[in-house]
Amino acid sequence: MSLKKKIILSFLVSSVIIAILAISSYINFVEIRKEIRYLELSDTIRSKSLQLRRHEKNFFLYGDIKELENVYDYIRQLKNILTENRPLYNSGKLLSLENKVGEYAQRFNRIELIFWEFHREFDKVKPSYKQYYVFSRLIESTILERPLANAEVLEKSFFLKPGSPVIESLKKLNTEIIALRKDGEEILTLSKDLDKSARDKVERAISLSQTAVLVLIPLFLFVGLSALFFIGHSIVRRLKLLAGAIEKTGKGDFSSLVIPAEEDEVGVLINTFNKMEQDLIARDAELGRKNEELLQGKKLASIGTLASGVAHELNNPLNNIYLSAQVLSKEINEETCPPIVRETVKDIFSQTLRVKRIVGDLLEFAREKPPDLKKVNIVSVINDVLKQMAASGELYNSKYDINAPEEMEILADRHLMEQVFINLFTNAVDAMDRSGLLHIGINAADTSVQIKVSDTGKGILSKDITRIFDPFFTTKEKGTGLGLAIVYSIIKKHNGKIEADSEPYKGTTFTITLPR
Repeated sequence: MSLKKKIILSFLVSSVIIAILAISSYINFVEIRKEIRYLELSDTIRSKSLQLRRHEKNFFLYGDIKELENVYDYIRQLKNILTENRPLYNSGKLLSLENKVGEYAQRFNRIELIFWEFHREFDKVKPSYKQYYVFSRLIESTILERPLANAEVLEKSFFLKPGSPVIESLKKLNTEIIALRKDGEEILTLSKDLDKSARDKVERAISLSQTAVLVLIPLFLFVGLSALFFIGHSIVRRLKLLAGAIEKTGKGDFSSLVIPAEEDEVGVLINTFNKMEQDLIARDAELGRKNEELLQGKKLASIGTLASGVAHELNNPLNNIYLSAQVLSKEINEETCPPIVRETVKDIFSQTLRVKRIVGDLLEFAREKPPDLKKVNIVSVINDVLKQMAASGELYNSKYDINAPEEMEILADRHLMEQVFINLFTNAVDAMDRSGLLHIGINAADTSVQIKVSDTGKGILSKDITRIFDPFFTTKEKGTGLGLAIVYSIIKKHNGKIEADSEPYKGTTFTITLPR
């Protein structure tokens, strides 16, 4: 969306919000109408309940069969109303009222049955007491109003036994009538509660609508106008910051904009600019790394060529000197030869060995033969090197531990990898003054294996850390400076990489990454 459209749209925000408010108000009015219908329903239920109680009392007072029919009619009406509206409102009070009406109907049905049962039993008794005809008429007209009083009259005047069917019918009738009246009162109470609840809901809905109209409209108008101001201000501010960042980029300062980029043209521009900055930083870092690798490769190539020529030229004379020193050592007579001669020959022999070792390192460093790649268990290679060094005493008083799986196969030249770890472990032991902890950790990823070799030695100074893989660079008094250069060359031949991380006086960690 263009900035022009966005500015125009900001003017419409308030109108849209008001429209949303109108829709919500309409929904609220619909809800109010629903609550009013619910109120009408509750009023109808309350009215029907009152009519039911009125006809119930008339039936109990006069025993009129029409009132009996009216009671059943109002029970049916209440049941129909509650059944039809229960799915619409799903109210717990409606369900309670429906259950209570059901109980009332069952109880009233039992009263009717007892009422007719009494008449049948009493008709059997009346012929024996014709002299009490007047009392019989009175009893029949008041059995529903005063069942216990009539039972007492029948016991005393008619001399009926307490367990007779007539007396028992009247007692049952009294119990059921009391329970029925209680159910009737509960129905009235529930209907009144339902009516009150419906009225409260209508009042709340109307109050909510009034609050929404009086509060939300001014609030939304204010928000819309504020949004319009802040959107315009944000666009100008971000464009100024972007202009300044572009100027810095032209001067070589690749710094990203840290302001939040919004989803508009300016936001897209800022995101694109930040991505460009990140790409430039990554490309600059990649160029630096490639330049370092190229420089290191040129160093290795030129020094390798020189080392190869020098080593070949020195090898033959050195062999002659070494053989001559051996012959002299065997021919010296301990008794007749002066001590100075014996010491001189011994010194020649030891220094010749040292030079031969240097020449051997030079030849190894200059060797261009590619590695013989085979499946190798790198964990086994490391364990074998550690065992050999421990057996020969080259670990001295140093301890070591290894955190690795039992097997980790990679494609590598076993002999060359042994040289790598011999050099790294030897350097670590020397850095720890032959007493410390050497830790080896091996972790596998999907496409690579990472090997970490850490020591607790004196570490490497930050000014030297970038030069440790250069040939002939060493911080040791008697070092040749070829060990780590050979390690670097071997790892590169295996398409891997090696990095060093060190903190002075705390230790050094070499990280080797090899492809699986």
